[in-house]
Formats: sequence, structure tokens, C-alpha cells
Amino acid sequence: MRAKLGDVCASIYDGDHNAPPKSESGIPFITISNIDANDGFIDFSNTSFVPEEYYKSLKGERKPKRGDVLYSVVGSFGIPSLLKDDKRFVFQRHIAILRPSEKLDSTYLYYLLKDSSFYHWADAVAIGSAQRTVTLGQLRSKGVNLPDLETQRRIAGVLSAYDELIENNRKQIKLLEEAARRLYKEWFVDLRFPGHETAHIHNGVPEGWHTGSLLDLADVVRGCSYSSDEIVNGGKTLINLGNLTPFGGFRLGYAKPYSGKSRDDQAVAKGDVIMGLTEQAVGLAGYAALLPAIPNGSVISADLVKLVPHAGVSAVFVYAVLRFGRLSELISPLANGTKIKHLRPESLSRVAVLLPSKRLANDYAELVAPLYDQISICDQRICTAREARSRLLPKLMSGEIKA
Repeated sequence: MRAKLGDVCASIYDGDHNAPPKSESGIPFITISNIDANDGFIDFSNTSFVPEEYYKSLKGERKPKRGDVLYSVVGSFGIPSLLKDDKRFVFQRHIAILRPSEKLDSTYLYYLLKDSSFYHWADAVAIGSAQRTVTLGQLRSKGVNLPDLETQRRIAGVLSAYDELIENNRKQIKLLEEAARRLYKEWFVDLRFPGHETAHIHNGVPEGWHTGSLLDLADVVRGCSYSSDEIVNGGKTLINLGNLTPFGGFRLGYAKPYSGKSRDDQAVAKGDVIMGLTEQAVGLAGYAALLPAIPNGSVISADLVKLVPHAGVSAVFVYAVLRFGRLSELISPLANGTKIKHLRPESLSRVAVLLPSKRLANDYAELVAPLYDQISICDQRICTAREARSRLLPKLMSGEIKA
């Protein structure tokens, strides 16, 4: 059966066209950058907020609920997200909200929008130049193949198994990172490190500790400059700003092939620490990632630096100071510029934090290193599940393979 999306959705709307009022707390306000482009998960950890009264004033079609599917329509268009609960949040016109009718399974709708053929259609019809847009009218009139509900649910069930595996591994990663964060806080913030009971304290600082900057821990190596024709293909892999999770952490699936030149010291591998220099989105400049297993022949782009630990300093500890010790948070405001902010590597010495003795830092790293090994394994499982889902999705949606 062939149908228009507008005929099988109860409504297709978008967010408010006016900037909402902001508040210190209340209802989360998300943007496209909060939606994971690979898996559609929404990250609420660093959103701004709007007042409760503003949320109540919105039309029902603009209030997301369980079973709705979000779809980015402006700028970074083509990213869907399936809502699996009734968490309250708001967004602006850059995001559309599709509410399926009884003719359309919501999970099937999500995969329909995720299919590469749907993205190619969106790319062909998007209007504008600086901010290309897929209009609500185009969405409503888009013709789609629609099998019966039972078939829709079978297709959705097959594909959902991969997403459940991805979600379970994402949850495991969060638990592992939280364990590393808690230990850092206990030892280096609350000062309840091993032997704290008998440690000598001078002016509130344990003996052997000192105030220092990132440059006291590591040397800085800037990545490769490149042109657009050098990231079309090539035998190397370019780890770039897209691989950096806002406010710290690594994202698989954003690396690019690379055919350009690079120096030996610009190569990166599992266990290296990278940091963003460019604030293309909030939470990138000054924030870091500890690399999981990545392809051989990987190098970093010029928007990143590799932090090479000094002798006797663990890369795991360097990452922990940036991620859990507020160093990234203090470095980030040093980025400056007009349209896009950039962080100068030479400015890194301007921010100092309290650093423990090398022995204690290495004891911490030794305890948490296995956690990051497990995180790397989870990342690989996620990558494998994504690849399997990507191969299967178009074949199921086109009917080439029966569910």
C-alpha cells in the first residue's frame, strides 16, 4: 500500500517559531545537537530550561509524548528519534514532531525515517542555502510504502533488537564512567584518598600535592589540516571534532577516510587523549576524550590536539583531570572568536588546578584503566550492532528481505 505521511499521521507539526523564555530550572529545552545522529537517543544532561508556564501554553501537537517520532528539519536535517517515555521537554522549529495514527506503528515510522532512501529524498527536496530546510508540507505529502500493521511490527521488532543491544551497552558505559568519576571525586575532591588519615596537610593541601596546569601533565600536538577532497577516501582514518561528545567522551561513527599528509606524532590509537580546540557546538573546545579501540592508521584533525603525557604520568589520569576535575570546564572559556570560537594551545597554561602526587595519580589510573578497557569493548559492540542494523534496515523496508 502506498500512502502519504500526512494521511497516516495524526499530526505533523514543528516546535515553536519564537524563542522561548529561559529559566534556571523547569522543562528541558533540546536542540538538534542533543539528539544522537546514529541512534536517536536524546541527551538531557546539558540542556537549558524553560518555565513550566511556557510548556503549558503550547498546543498539544507541540508537546511530545510516548510514541511520537522527532525529525530534524533545519540545518542538520534527517535525524529521527523515537520517544519511548512521556518525559516532558520542548524544542523549536528546527525539529518536527510526527504523531502516528492507528494505521502506523511508531517504531516502524522511526525506521522509515531512518532509512537511507528517506534521507536521500530529504536531501533532494530541502530548500535554502545557509540553513537547508525540509518543510512540513513536504513531509506531509511524502509518499511511503506502508505494509499492514502486523508486518510493520515484525519489521520494527527485528530492527529494535539491535537498538536494544546498543542501548544496553550505552547504559553500561555510563555506569563505568560514573564509577571512574566517583573514585576521582572521593580521592581528589573530597580528599579521602588511601592514607589520607595520616597525610600531612599544609594550608589545606596534602603533602606532595601542587597547583599546576594541563601543560604540567602533557605536551600538546595539534592535528592535520585538510581539504574537503582529502576526506572522500583514503587509507587513513581522520578522527575529528565530530568524534568528540559534547562536554567530554568519544563518539564512534563520525570518523572520515583521509588521504592527506600527516606527521608521525599526529597518529592516535587506543588509550590516547584528545581535546577539542574549536567550539562549533557548546561543550567541544577544551573538552576531551580517551580513545577506545580505533582503526590502525588513525590521525587527528586540526580541530583537535593529542595530549602526550609526560614521563611518569598516565593518560588515564590526564583524561580524568579534564573530565572529572573541572579542568575542561575551566579551559573552555579561554576559546575566543566571532562566529566560531577557537582555543589557542598556548593559552592552556593560564588555568591551574590542584594536582596530586604522581604516585597517587598513577594508583588511581591503575584502578580505573580496566573500566575504560570495558568501555572500549562496549563501544565495539555498539559499532557492530549499528553496522548490522544499517545493512538490514533498507532490505527490510524495501521488502527485499521478509521479516
